[in-house]
Amino acid sequence: MARTDIWTETDIPNQSGRTVLVTGANSGLGLHTARVLAARGATVLLACRSPERGKQALATIAAGAATEPQLVELDLADLASVRRAAADVRDRTGDGLDILVNNAGVMAPPHETTRDGFELQFGTNHLGHAALTWLLLPALRARQHARVVTVSSLAARAGRIDTADPHFEHRRYNPVAAYGQSKLANQAFALELDRRLRAAGDDVVSVAAHPGYSDTGLAPAMARAQRNGVLRTVMNVGGRLGGLLLAQNTEQGAAPQLYAATAPGVSGGDYFGPLGPGQMRGRPGTVRPLATATDQAAGTALWELTAELTGVTPDPA
Repeated sequence: MARTDIWTETDIPNQSGRTVLVTGANSGLGLHTARVLAARGATVLLACRSPERGKQALATIAAGAATEPQLVELDLADLASVRRAAADVRDRTGDGLDILVNNAGVMAPPHETTRDGFELQFGTNHLGHAALTWLLLPALRARQHARVVTVSSLAARAGRIDTADPHFEHRRYNPVAAYGQSKLANQAFALELDRRLRAAGDDVVSVAAHPGYSDTGLAPAMARAQRNGVLRTVMNVGGRLGGLLLAQNTEQGAAPQLYAATAPGVSGGDYFGPLGPGQMRGRPGTVRPLATATDQAAGTALWELTAELTGVTPDPA
């Protein structure tokens, strides 16, 4: 195992010859992750919803890339788009993908649904990524020691996955609770995928990571989602103060997922985050996953629900 207590981006091994797909690569943690991996020699595919923002990110990354990056159009809130993107990636790479970073996400919006009728956060953050992962597993399986890195959040600690009502159709919608549910689902899916890959004897490694308390726009998004004006103001001010005093910058926030994607000695089922107090900030390292994410019965229930909702055949079956 690498010495995570002193690990920095400079420790990332040469990535020449490897192909990486990063979702949400047009901004924030995804943009930084893609830029670093491209600079280390990887062929990076930027999966972005907006072609315009994607092109801007492509130009930014290409300026420091050792290998020309590529743009893939992907809207995780549209399963038809997920299927098209997966087919595009498999075609472009010749069914050879070394790293998939499930990074993209939406945070605490007002109650909205995806094109397929799912609650927006659960549908985008979890269902879209799960479907993409299943559809890309043949390409991942074709490479030795390929990795799937799924990005969770500290918000998963307050999450609860309601498999009977994941879309808040029969309970009052709460944007923060919905975000927590989606990020807990990310973590639980990563661990369930690892169990099934190992049971199938596959070489692919599934891990999860979280950025701690990082400057990703979460606090402002949560504040904007509040309909109560006083509460919105309090959360906005509190979020800004907390960001100034506690939040890590984008480079620090992306470190756990970069470590998960590249460090030697990473094992399936590992979970990575900052090693500082409360996992809010600090150098990246192995942290304990949530008990609710490691529960195998809950993982099986989520796996089966995901297959039912997406209509995608799980892989491993």
